[in-house]
Amino acid sequence: MANIEIGTIAMQLNRKAIKHLHISVLPPDGRVRVSAPTAMSDTSIRMAVISRIPWIKQQQRDFAKQPRQSEREMVSGECHYLWGKAHRLNIVERSGKHDIKASRRKLHLHVNPNTSFDNKHRVLIEFYRAEIKSRIPELMTYWQDKIGVEASGWGVKKMKTKWGSCNTEAKRIWLNLELAKKPPECLEYILVHELVHLLERHHNERFMAYMDKYLPNWRERRNLLNSMPLAHNHWLY
Repeated sequence: MANIEIGTIAMQLNRKAIKHLHISVLPPDGRVRVSAPTAMSDTSIRMAVISRIPWIKQQQRDFAKQPRQSEREMVSGECHYLWGKAHRLNIVERSGKHDIKASRRKLHLHVNPNTSFDNKHRVLIEFYRAEIKSRIPELMTYWQDKIGVEASGWGVKKMKTKWGSCNTEAKRIWLNLELAKKPPECLEYILVHELVHLLERHHNERFMAYMDKYLPNWRERRNLLNSMPLAHNHWLY
């Protein structure tokens, strides 16, 4: 792993046993990561990246324009998203088990008096985890049958730079916990995206053709996902 600079753009360079160079512009601030074949020369890498500079800068501008929530304090009245809709947090202090009940545009967080920020936040995270896990099995069954692939397993976890990932060798899919905050069609888009990787590993024309075949409006869903407010700039997932 190395750091390179081209003009004003700093990039992280990873050399891997892959056939083609791949450039990623990562949320929330547009950090650039370049994955290049092990045998590819530095000059060839630079030339390939230079040809993509306009695209890289556009991606960075898009991230800069995305609305961002201020840092959450876990207090009554602040806004938290659930399935694309803003909900007001309502802290209810009482003795007993910590939990969250969702009602129309409100999240009622039941905690013991003097519960710390970390513990309140942990209850919220587990609520999101349960929400997203409740929706995945039905989607997984439907899309595996439609695409004609079968994942060996799936999981949900905090991810710093990706909405989802697919280990094509193990056929295991991971989905970002943050998707519970986005509209349901965004979760479906990411799930389909990762399942299609079981047909084509790389983001090439073949991959795009599969996406067009199975989810024709995937670009609109991607744009919706990219237009939703990001979490606080620390990107804590």
